Amino acid sequence: MATVTTAEHRSLTFLRIAVALQTSAIFFQAVTAGVLLSSSHGEVLHSAGARVMYAASMLYVLAAILAWRPGGGSPRPILYASGFLVLASVQVVLGIAHVPSLHVPLGVLMFGLSVLAPAVGARGASSSVSRSGRA
Repeated sequence: MATVTTAEHRSLTFLRIAVALQTSAIFFQAVTAGVLLSSSHGEVLHSAGARVMYAASMLYVLAAILAWRPGGGSPRPILYASGFLVLASVQVVLGIAHVPSLHVPLGVLMFGLSVLAPAVGARGASSSVSRSGRA
């Protein structure tokens, strides 16, 4: 059985919260994209949601770093979080450039990846604990 310190527990909790916030923000973006098609208020909501989603992606990177270093977790979530931040950056550029043929499918991909992130993070964290001999 693995012993988890308070710092590791807090870091992993922060990581899970960051991923949940990111996933919620992306889902909000999907909803506001639909509103954008049917209402003049949709653009304001979608624009505000984009800022929240991008901030949530940056928070995910920070949480992954904190889960790795002080918590002693796997560095793998940092790679996933950084990749997601790159995708979020591309998504913002495509949205500003009004390229829905790429913007919409990328949004769907990002939502799917964000939903899978907790499973990938848990696998990375558990393999880190077992490799370190604490399991």
